[in-house]
Amino acid sequence: MKKAFVTGWPISHSKSPMLHGFWIDHYGINASYEPLGVEPENFQKFLKDLPNSEFVGGNVTIPHKEIAFENLTKLDDAAKAIGAVNTLWIESEILCGGNTDAYGFSANLDEFAPEWRDGKTAMVLGAGGASRAIVHSLLEAGFEKILIVNRTYERAQKLANQFGDNCSAHNWADLPDLMPRTDLIVNTTSIGMAGTDASMMPDLSVLSDNTIVTDIVYSPLETPFLKSANERGLKTVDGLGMLLHQAVPGFEKWFGIRPDVTPQLRKLILELSA
Repeated sequence: MKKAFVTGWPISHSKSPMLHGFWIDHYGINASYEPLGVEPENFQKFLKDLPNSEFVGGNVTIPHKEIAFENLTKLDDAAKAIGAVNTLWIESEILCGGNTDAYGFSANLDEFAPEWRDGKTAMVLGAGGASRAIVHSLLEAGFEKILIVNRTYERAQKLANQFGDNCSAHNWADLPDLMPRTDLIVNTTSIGMAGTDASMMPDLSVLSDNTIVTDIVYSPLETPFLKSANERGLKTVDGLGMLLHQAVPGFEKWFGIRPDVTPQLRKLILELSA
């Protein structure tokens, strides 16, 4: 039996066991996928022991993604660009790391709004860890300008500097001037959610009618940000597909089958998340 895992601290919230468990059952594979809670102080030893363990690989989530990146010598190009690892596998007894978040983001948009690749200017709201994967995917898709907008300008500037001349940093107050020339807007923040400052919600009325709006959050499926875009009549894409698609490359590496992201899987994860 091939065994894989997801590790983080804490780990009980992870949807990955449901997701990979669905595929294991669907394809009739003799395999397992389990959650492993590993405290941060024990994670380096966990990585060191993996090549000689019973596992063929696994996923890494908060707070271990950056630590995995710093402790592995064999990384894929996405992990190198993003500076974080979310997928582990073993090749010739060597532990390898990759990042599939950018792939998951792109594949989700490819499924529900394939015209997104025609855009020239994209806006990313937020400059946290998830934003790095988004910016990487946008550059890979050929966007000429990526506007990074954050409440703390210095964080936006740091992210823009990391990815080069196609990226620029902006203050939140710049939004009304920037939004009319944006083809795609990606929210990576918690704006509009319970407990956040309602005044931070952007006025989407200034967006072009052709702007595509997406949010990487998938709980709730229709975030306040997407609700506002839907009311404006804009094309929107929720964040659930990013979760589902980012899991595909790892499953294929561990178990030798490239799984399909289907409406049935999407429905199951939504029901189990309710």
